[in-house]
Amino acid sequence: MQRDYWYSASRTMQKLETPESVGRKAAERTLRRVGARKVATQRVPIIFDPMVSRGLIDHIFDAINGDAIYRHASFLAGKIGEQIAGENITIIDDGTMIGGFGSSPFDGEGVPTRRTVVVERGVLKSYLLNTYTARKLKLATTGNAARGLTGNPGIGSGNFYLQPGEKSPQEIIRNVRSGLYVTEFLGFGVNLVTGDFSRGASGLWIENGEFTFPVEEITVAGNLKQMFRDISEIGNDLEFRSSLAAPTLRIDGMTVAGE
Repeated sequence: MQRDYWYSASRTMQKLETPESVGRKAAERTLRRVGARKVATQRVPIIFDPMVSRGLIDHIFDAINGDAIYRHASFLAGKIGEQIAGENITIIDDGTMIGGFGSSPFDGEGVPTRRTVVVERGVLKSYLLNTYTARKLKLATTGNAARGLTGNPGIGSGNFYLQPGEKSPQEIIRNVRSGLYVTEFLGFGVNLVTGDFSRGASGLWIENGEFTFPVEEITVAGNLKQMFRDISEIGNDLEFRSSLAAPTLRIDGMTVAGE
């Protein structure tokens, strides 16, 4: 049984896709997965669909979360000012973005929200902190306190995103001789202390720059420390469907485990 989905999200009705276009895209994505099979275990370039690449950026958010940093439960603890990714990587948290899903005038502690450059050209510039974790680390809050209905404030993002590149997704795909286009992750297999990454996945196989057949029952593995250094291409298709967003990404040299 194959399945897929599509949806539209916006803070204004005018920006929502029509029900017909959402249904058509969901059907197209589902039909292209019919007849999926495994592939042999190998190291190949992997392209991540934006619906999946934002999950990779979410791992960075978890790793620069002040709670994880002061508890030394992150592979990025003590890395401020160091090169942690390729020079093509800039990640921003912006709680002031007009119309953003994560925009707010102030955080859960009443501190004004702000625009924080987390990673600039691959260099880690800032953690995301509330007043408690800032005090623990002898730093200043970044206005990222998030409060639920009960309990103490945690840490949340504003609009957390990876800056887009210049190439279209089609151009990135055409440049791959043999590789994998990932459309879905399954399960959870990330160790934030070591950076080890291993998750079930499904998607489409690429040969000579074109999709050839659907793929399922495989595992994609690597280490976040190296993965963010090996991002070779970034798409221009950044789109916010929530407060977390990333464009199409190509990462070279990851392992696809199948047959």
